[in-house]
Amino acid sequence: MASSEARRIADQTAIPMYLMRGGTSRGPMFLAADLPTDPQTRDQVLLSVMGSPHPLQVDGVGGGHALTSKAGIVKPSRLDDVDLDFTFVQLQPETSTVHTTQNCGNMLAAVVPFAVETGLLQPEQNITDVVVRTTNTGLIARISIHTPQLDDQRYVQYAGEAEIAGVNGSAAPVNIRFLNTAGSIASALLPTGKVSDVVTVDGTDYTVTLIDNGQPLVIIDAEDLGVTGYETVAELSADTELKTRVEALRLAAAQDMGLGDVTDASYPKMTLVAPPRDGGAITTRSFIPHRVHESIGVLAAVTVATALLIDGTVAARIATCGTGLSQTVEIEHPSGIFEALVDLDDSGAVVASGNTRTARLISRGEVYVPASIWDPSTT
Repeated sequence: MASSEARRIADQTAIPMYLMRGGTSRGPMFLAADLPTDPQTRDQVLLSVMGSPHPLQVDGVGGGHALTSKAGIVKPSRLDDVDLDFTFVQLQPETSTVHTTQNCGNMLAAVVPFAVETGLLQPEQNITDVVVRTTNTGLIARISIHTPQLDDQRYVQYAGEAEIAGVNGSAAPVNIRFLNTAGSIASALLPTGKVSDVVTVDGTDYTVTLIDNGQPLVIIDAEDLGVTGYETVAELSADTELKTRVEALRLAAAQDMGLGDVTDASYPKMTLVAPPRDGGAITTRSFIPHRVHESIGVLAAVTVATALLIDGTVAARIATCGTGLSQTVEIEHPSGIFEALVDLDDSGAVVASGNTRTARLISRGEVYVPASIWDPSTT
């Protein structure tokens, strides 16, 4: 059954919320009908829900990290052949920024379980297959989850044998197939039309690959930045000089990608690459963009895998890739290996991509925000 609408209780507003893990991210999920229709008011509500801006987000449900400062908004889609519309919201612990211009393949994994839990979808088979549109960029994905029957009612199965790096234990698989990822925010898969570019920052030339197959990335050989690419997250996070150079390069590369001034944006992501050393195809270290990722984002991994399969890119020059029209590309990252599934046509062009994630419902109930921020009885 769908949750009830937000309501005022004394000097606070109670909003129905499902706290969910999607992949290696976590955040509150909402029905669109339970949030303000005005985007500015909605953003203020979400900042209050998360407890931003504050490094620990102690006055909200945020986890003090970009990966746990995310939210999702879901509603039925009005488009033909699409079941659900999903708006991904990226917030930050220490700032008041609210971004809805990028994708998140991790929180995407929580959308279909959430829709079943709230009654937006009524499962009829052991496998529920759903088409979801991410409104941020128009990304379309086909997502399937396990919905077995118990006592004449189907439920979301969370227990299972699928394991993903960055999450303890195992869970039921959430299979995601992306249907149109090229040029999600940038103008094209290769926005400059080149497999590699030279970006100059403070008199130094950097050879990079600028690519967007679901997530705009700047891919650079780690050695070109004076590191190995095998450093720990803590080591990279402590390297202030490196982070300064990486950010300067990001800002310059974004201009070449046609993304404009991205000072306050969370894209493009910076991805340092190195030869594999743990049996995968390539090693990565990701900046998202100002913190080092403990693993790698779903669509960032898909984009790295795509770059790896394009001759002449920075990734292809140092990576180990397989053969065939359907490949599982293993992307090494600080927490383990991410398996990206990639399909190619006879010309070698990437035509489809996907991955397996897991998700879990952590808590459900109501989250409270001051009525001074939003009083639903007045709208």
